[in-house]
Amino acid sequence: DTGIGIPPEDQPHIFDRFFRAANARLVDPGGTGLGLVIVKKIVEQHGGQIEVSSAVGAGTTFSVYLKCDLRE
Repeated sequence: DTGIGIPPEDQPHIFDRFFRAANARLVDPGGTGLGLVIVKKIVEQHGGQIEVSSAVGAGTTFSVYLKCDLRE
């Protein structure tokens, strides 16, 4: 996205329940702090992983990797 981004010091905590980055609390975008927790749990239950890349003022990209069995 092209939002406010997530500060590096907050990135290790973004998948913690109810966590809100300090800069997000300042602009109050709404939400409960559960969305990323739920996404991570679903991805992991499917054998995948989720990664984040973010820069303050430039936005955030989440990448989801899921295993794919191409056998028929």
